[in-house]
Amino acid sequence: MFSLTTLLIILAAYLMGSVPFGYLLARLWKGIDIRQYGSGNIGTTNVWRTLGKGPGIIVFCLDVLKGAAAVLLAKQTGQTDLVVLAAAVAAMAGHSWPVWLGFKGGKIIATGAGAVLAIAPKALLLCLLVWLLTLALSRYVSLASIMAAITIPVWMAVLNYSKYYLLFAVLVAALAIFKHRSNIKRLMAGTEFKVGQKKS
Repeated sequence: MFSLTTLLIILAAYLMGSVPFGYLLARLWKGIDIRQYGSGNIGTTNVWRTLGKGPGIIVFCLDVLKGAAAVLLAKQTGQTDLVVLAAAVAAMAGHSWPVWLGFKGGKIIATGAGAVLAIAPKALLLCLLVWLLTLALSRYVSLASIMAAITIPVWMAVLNYSKYYLLFAVLVAALAIFKHRSNIKRLMAGTEFKVGQKKS
């Protein structure tokens, strides 16, 4: 089904996604292991809370970039839609389970956003609106991320993408929920951090 070239592209997408920018920047910025602070996550939110706005924005941009780069690699080499989507999934898998950090990584939101940006920019824009609205109403970044992710299949359907894209969107939503299961427990218990809340 997949040629050697295709498999190498998917592997490259995984390795791109595996680059732990949050971990690396925390090491370079403050000489710390970000996994030992805050939520222990290597993603944007924990970097922002631990190191500040500047490092958080840098990590977000780099994580978005690696998701988009993986998709563009597949597109630029003339791969089919199925392979392009496989590369997107591989990049998100790399971010979530990076080989460099013992397969313990982030929660796919930024990397997934980059992948969706390169695949379906209009759908991403609609997800961003959901994210902003949810964040404004709740002040929970995690809830905003979950809500944005679970609406991806809706927007893909509204925009008339094919069944492969819809399946990809459902997978993204499911993976986002799975990776946020600890956040969901804290949301239900009322102990999740809100934007602007001071660290105890």
